Amino acid sequence: MGNDNKVLIVDGMALLFRAFYATSYGGYIRKTKSGTPTNAIYGFIQYFFDAIDTFKPTHVICCWDMGSKTFRSEMYDQYKANRMEAPEELIPQFDLVKEVVSSLGVINIGLAGFEADDCIGTLASRLGIDSEVYILTGDHDMLQLVTDLIKVVIMKPGKLNYAVYDIASLLVEKQLSPQQVIDIKGFMGDTSDNYPGVKGIGQKTALKLLIDYQSVEGVLENLHLLPKGVKGKIEADLEMLHLSRDLARIRIDVPIECSLIECIWELSHDTATSKFEELEFGSLVKLLGVSVPKVPKVIIQDLFAL
Repeated sequence: MGNDNKVLIVDGMALLFRAFYATSYGGYIRKTKSGTPTNAIYGFIQYFFDAIDTFKPTHVICCWDMGSKTFRSEMYDQYKANRMEAPEELIPQFDLVKEVVSSLGVINIGLAGFEADDCIGTLASRLGIDSEVYILTGDHDMLQLVTDLIKVVIMKPGKLNYAVYDIASLLVEKQLSPQQVIDIKGFMGDTSDNYPGVKGIGQKTALKLLIDYQSVEGVLENLHLLPKGVKGKIEADLEMLHLSRDLARIRIDVPIECSLIECIWELSHDTATSKFEELEFGSLVKLLGVSVPKVPKVIIQDLFAL
């Protein structure tokens, strides 16, 4: 590889929701003196800088969902219909966190009608042609984006706990290729996104089908070889098999732009510091690497003695 570019693409929603629940489970929600809840943003910043310290990117981008209506909900009206409303204290933090990200000198990207996943997939596939890309998320659907140059970093419970997937580790741990991450969802569906796949086929059967026949097409070409029960289930739900796979596929052709030069990681110390102070995040200013000069105690005493 000719260059040493390392692009970190952050799944903003994944970090923000994780931070909200990690900091609110005890019932206490951090707020500013004026009453604006900031607990999720506070946690987001910590996760963000942990990842920066761990992966040491040269470029950073943050991607966001832009509302619940997307082309997937047009394709299937039950898509994510099981999702609860966002907690009330989180709602004002959605816009505010983007301001914080901007203040750090990081570009925010999102497009109405698409999910953050699609923006991430599009940027990763473009930038992953000649740069190393790390996608920071908690979403295993992203594993379909893994290539020789794109790695998916799954945040696991606890601080600084990451599973980094490349093609080899994905195969070892999940027994799947990136394409099969999409195909398996066609068969088993996805309860968190609320689409069913093939009724009666769970993860175990779906995985066996893909190990034996490689792909949805491979399975369909060999239906006559399958046990009668499995064959019957697939034949009864062919339409939903194809729809579920299409819902699972992250798009890599979203009409968004972000060149390498626009996403160079260069922390804006001054704007970030003033934003942190505005949000009463005094204890986080140290993450910005800004050293606040401390006046030695002895001098203070001397001043008072004058």
